[in-house]
Amino acid sequence: MEKKTCQIKGLKIAYLLQGQGDKYCVLAHGWGANIETMMGVYEQVKKNYRVLLYDAPGFGQSDDPKEVWGTEDYADFLKDLCDHFNIDKADFIGHSFGGKTLTIFAVKHPEMVRRLVLMDASGVLPKRGLDYYFKVYSFKFLKRVYLFFHGGQGREKALEGFYKKFGSDDYQASQGIMRKTFVKVVNESTEAYFPKISQPTLLIWGRQDQATPLWMGKVFEEKIPDAGLVELNGGHYSYVDDYGTFSAVIGSFLKD
Repeated sequence: MEKKTCQIKGLKIAYLLQGQGDKYCVLAHGWGANIETMMGVYEQVKKNYRVLLYDAPGFGQSDDPKEVWGTEDYADFLKDLCDHFNIDKADFIGHSFGGKTLTIFAVKHPEMVRRLVLMDASGVLPKRGLDYYFKVYSFKFLKRVYLFFHGGQGREKALEGFYKKFGSDDYQASQGIMRKTFVKVVNESTEAYFPKISQPTLLIWGRQDQATPLWMGKVFEEKIPDAGLVELNGGHYSYVDDYGTFSAVIGSFLKD
C-alpha cells in the first residue's frame, strides 16, 4: 500500500486510511518506528474497522516537528490528526512510545476513545539503583575527558562526536530537533495519567521485553482502573514475536 500525505500543524504527515466498516481504529507506532511496524496489527483489525495508521512527526516519511516536542505535544498532534479525518470516536492501539502518547490522549479526550490497547508501552520511568547512577556519573566523566582532548575542534562539534560514539542507539539514530525531542520524551513519566484513564484497557506485554520490562506493564495494570494485562512470549515487539496469541487476544478484546 502506498502512503498518502496530509498537512497537520504545518507538517507533511504520511498516513494510510484503509479497511472497511463504520467504526474507526487508530494505530500509533513506537519511537524510531513507522507505519510499517504496525502492519501486523492492521491485518488483525482491518476486517471490522476503517484503520488509520500514520508516521508520527519526525518518523518515517513525515516531517520533523519545527520545535522540540514532548509526549503531550504528540498527544495534541493526534487530536488534530483525528479532527482532520473527522474521527470523533475510535479504538486506539499504541506500541511503546505510541502507547505512552495514548495514555495522555485518552485522559485529555475521553469522549474520543472507546477502548484502549497498550502494547509494551513506555511511560513508567526505569528504577534507578546504584548501577544506574554509576553509569550516569561514568558517562559524565567520560564526556569531560572526551571534551578535554577534542575541544580544539569546537564544543558543539566535539559534543556531536561524543554522542555519536557513546550515546544510546536511539540517541545516535536521531538528529537535530529529534535528538532534543528524544532527550525530553525519554525523561517524561506519564504515570500520573494512569488512574484517570476511564476506558477499558488491554495491556499486552512481552515477558522478555528489555526496553519496557514486564514490571512496568504491571504498574500500568495496577494504576489504570479498568485494565487487564496479557503476557506474551516475546520481547519489546511482543505482538510480532507471539503473533498467534496476540491475534486471539486482540480479536477477543475488540469483539463487539
